[in-house]
Amino acid sequence: MPLAARSAQLIDEQSRRRELASFLRSRRERISPEQAGLPLTGRRRTPGLRREEVAHLAGMGVTWYTWLEQGRDIKVSEQVLAAVAGTLRLDSYERAHLYALAGHPAPLRGRDSADIPSALLAMMRQLEPIPAVLINARFDLLAFNRTYERLVGDVADLPFEDRNLLVLMFTSPRWRTTLLDWEDAAARLVGRLRSGMAEHAAESEWKWLVRRLREESPDFERLWEQHEVRGPENFTKRFLHPEVGLLSMDYTQLSFGERSAIKLATYTPVDDETWSKMMLLQENIQTSMVSRAEQRPT
Repeated sequence: MPLAARSAQLIDEQSRRRELASFLRSRRERISPEQAGLPLTGRRRTPGLRREEVAHLAGMGVTWYTWLEQGRDIKVSEQVLAAVAGTLRLDSYERAHLYALAGHPAPLRGRDSADIPSALLAMMRQLEPIPAVLINARFDLLAFNRTYERLVGDVADLPFEDRNLLVLMFTSPRWRTTLLDWEDAAARLVGRLRSGMAEHAAESEWKWLVRRLREESPDFERLWEQHEVRGPENFTKRFLHPEVGLLSMDYTQLSFGERSAIKLATYTPVDDETWSKMMLLQENIQTSMVSRAEQRPT
């Protein structure tokens, strides 16, 4: 390997380890001893868990975890990463980010996030033909029902890092053509992200998302530089769907308590015509499922 290429690779490795160190530190500092089931032992100079507490809970040596959080050039196994991820209560997106920074492929996961209570998944599925999706504070799509996927496209086929409302809003050609009033919806979403950054500005995955969108979308860059902030809003969205035509839907977000970052977003038809079209869309889904089943080899 040429010297210049080796130097560039070394710089990339150092940058990755620094990012890993910052990410672990930010995750550790957000968890209180009470959340981890530890007794309080006097005043603490810094928020969250101590390094030795994370090491103890993850079943690893204090020195080894300290080196990991310091960005030392060490190799860690997937078992160690899984223990650290569990101790730090990482969601699926954060877990994949941790593995990538540590130089490991992301752990396999099903379509539904293991972090989501089964009751929420059942509720979301029973809402059909109303499209519904579970999202987190970063607007990652954690799970969705079949009519939501039929409404917006085949998001299940996307890599996990692309299953994000902002990424789809600003990089998907289908969203540009299907979502009428795109400019208004995009501005609302950027304002929500800007508002959320006040609480998550130190978190690497939030900074990574903003950096990616600024690099890939001039429209996001334009809206981001306006510094508009928005709170949660319920409003009407219009879709020009390729199968059934114009759909008018009331967009609503339901929260599950102050400590939960998960929200259920639903799209309820505003008129009888849209209801009829959503019923037709559901019939198309069922027909497609039967057709795929009949085509499977016996």
